[in-house]
Amino acid sequence: MTAGESAERIPAPLRTEALEQLLTERGLVDPTTLDAMITEYETNVGPLNGAKVVAKAWTDPEYRRRLLDDGTAAIKEWGFIGAQTEHVVVVENTATSHNVVVCTLCSCYPWRLLGLPPSWYKDPAYRSRVVKEPRKVLSEMGLELADDVRITVHDSSSEVRWLVLPERPAGTEGMSEEQLVPLITRDAMVGVARIEAP
Repeated sequence: MTAGESAERIPAPLRTEALEQLLTERGLVDPTTLDAMITEYETNVGPLNGAKVVAKAWTDPEYRRRLLDDGTAAIKEWGFIGAQTEHVVVVENTATSHNVVVCTLCSCYPWRLLGLPPSWYKDPAYRSRVVKEPRKVLSEMGLELADDVRITVHDSSSEVRWLVLPERPAGTEGMSEEQLVPLITRDAMVGVARIEAP
């Protein structure tokens, strides 16, 4: 049995715990700092933050205007500015215009708004192909767009992160912010999916 095969037989939580214990014993990490980081990602970072921003924009025209004019300032109103979200530009999907985000260099992504980037976002195939043939890649991911919909690909960087304001689905006009939030997905805020009405 190889080391790789052996590692696969041990559940990931146990491997993580063993690694943390080893690093702590050698004085390479501070467990208090690790606990603080884990708590931060469990409670304060993730797609729920982005969904709150989108739901607010859908129900408050003035906030939507501010968000599209200056995404960083509008998101800062929620306190979601921090590492990986120092400068955020927001673009809006409509019936005739679709935006999708990629990081061609690595995996730059607005963590505080969307959580950790999904594996497909970091995949070299997605990063290269979505720039060259976005309609085909989106179709392969389950998002079919009409030929007359203009697609714009935005390349995130360490200086600028992008957030897509998805198109609000028909039939949700009477819903409150709180009711809308669960409908809004991470993938829609990257631009690889559409929000479906409940």
